[in-house]
Amino acid sequence: MAEGKTGAESVHWHLEDLYVGREDPRLRADMDWAASAATNFAGRYRVDFATLSAAELAQAMANLEELRSRLARVGAYRYLSYVTHADDPLYGAALQQYQEQATQIGNQLVFFDIAWNGLATEKADALLQAPELAHWVHILRNWRNYAAHLRNEAEEQILAEKSVTGRSLWERLFDETLTEMRFSLRGKELSEQELLSKLSHPDRNLRKDAAESLSRGLQGRMHTLAFCFNAVLADKALDDRLRRYPHWLADRNLANEIDDGMVEALEAAVVARYPLVGRYYRLKARLLDISPLQDYDRYAPLPGSSRPYPWEECQAIVLGAFQDFSPELAVIGKRFFDEHWIDAALAPGKRGGAFAHPVTPDVHPYLMVNYTGTVRDVMTVAHELGHGIHQYLAREQGFLNSDTPLTTAETASVFSEMLTFERLMRNEPDAGKRLALLCGKIEDTFATVFRQMAMHRFEALMHGARRSEGELSKERLAELWMQTQEEQFDGSIQFTEGYRWWWSYIPHFIGSPGYVYAYAFGELLTLALIQRYRAEGEAFVPKYHAMLSLGGSRSPVEVVAASGVRLDDPQIWNSALDYLEGMVAEAERLAGAH
Repeated sequence: MAEGKTGAESVHWHLEDLYVGREDPRLRADMDWAASAATNFAGRYRVDFATLSAAELAQAMANLEELRSRLARVGAYRYLSYVTHADDPLYGAALQQYQEQATQIGNQLVFFDIAWNGLATEKADALLQAPELAHWVHILRNWRNYAAHLRNEAEEQILAEKSVTGRSLWERLFDETLTEMRFSLRGKELSEQELLSKLSHPDRNLRKDAAESLSRGLQGRMHTLAFCFNAVLADKALDDRLRRYPHWLADRNLANEIDDGMVEALEAAVVARYPLVGRYYRLKARLLDISPLQDYDRYAPLPGSSRPYPWEECQAIVLGAFQDFSPELAVIGKRFFDEHWIDAALAPGKRGGAFAHPVTPDVHPYLMVNYTGTVRDVMTVAHELGHGIHQYLAREQGFLNSDTPLTTAETASVFSEMLTFERLMRNEPDAGKRLALLCGKIEDTFATVFRQMAMHRFEALMHGARRSEGELSKERLAELWMQTQEEQFDGSIQFTEGYRWWWSYIPHFIGSPGYVYAYAFGELLTLALIQRYRAEGEAFVPKYHAMLSLGGSRSPVEVVAASGVRLDDPQIWNSALDYLEGMVAEAERLAGAH
């Protein structure tokens, strides 16, 4: 294979399973159908909603599901096309047009949620007991949790219209700004994703140069990036006030079907273990013989441990991990590679990061990664494939019931990472390389648990400050960022001056406020599932399948209970964190023997 090549350079998804191109006439036809169906739906159910029988309400839900699924199919195509062509204004314009049209169509359906929440409790409870509505019980019950936060129909329509020209446009500006940015590094112009990959390079001077390049580049666009942040913060504050949410995270917790107390318990448990982060990074400083360890050294590979993983080897490793656990899941996973459901190549105009998109149950999910051949990239592929398999299995619940709250959405992805890590460890006979793999896994797990919780705490401070202080300067945002970063590392890391600007490239803060604690939730829940798997062996596998197949058709507590794990156990977080501490202790043992 040529120098610097991974074999993923030509790995692109085939969106023809959705539509054959940006101008496919079926795109317009499906939007026209959805507009007509929405008009008919409103005409049928608006006037006599309160008199619907259980069977009639079940038919209404089936009609609503078909309508929203057709809209989502078009939306998926527009979005997936856009993220690989974010530098082409035609794709951005097509996505924006879709969002505007979908909002207008959706506004005809607003009455349904309002009417359902307007039913007396006795009437709603009686309907939910009917066997005809058994398939829809959870989603209908969950929708009633929003009763206190709904406005009247006209106001809901205004809020929906506002969102198209509000936060969604700021998100698009943010994405396109980062996509077009190029960072100068040793005479080359690199994308954000290419530059970030250098922070895992064995050459310390290259890592340092890459970190300085990222900082310089972000500072050069700081006015735009900070403006996007302030606009999103203000927009969310307005929405929360209009919808009467008591605090900035309330809507996210409601969507995640989790109460505030459980999130607070998770945060308290993770923050109490921050000294474990310092303990590990002091070990890493000794292993690297670096003092003090700088922020750009966090993901440095141990000496002699770094090697590239070609795309074909990555595929073999990840699918092999699934095969060891469940041949059935491996068969599903293989389809993603064989049938071009993955876009892995680095390409101009492609957005950074990685994700899995569920699309709609009548098609299949798609995965996007930016593959550079590191072991961390192998884990990213495993992570997103876990999402994809979860989405594939959950589609049997139908469009409305397949979508999972974030509290369980990250579970399959992190579980897949752990399976992949364990396969790598089993197949590595060299003690030094096993230590390197273990350290890499600890760092990834720390990034998912402790770093994401630190980002959650930054986000909480940021939203609180915007609401009490008004528009935040870039310096104020940097101050809040450093406050939450420094407490996480417990004095084990020295930060460069430019690191204070690194909050500004993280897309979750813009596109999904309140999202990031779900990573810590999912990681620690996965460690609990791994412990259960080790205790039960093969008997655990069908339970895990059942859990994934439930999608969002039950509450997170009920879904996780299918695996035999109690999500409402107050000790679940500490037990998982004990497991993580055991990984650090094992690294210390291997380091002492190495």
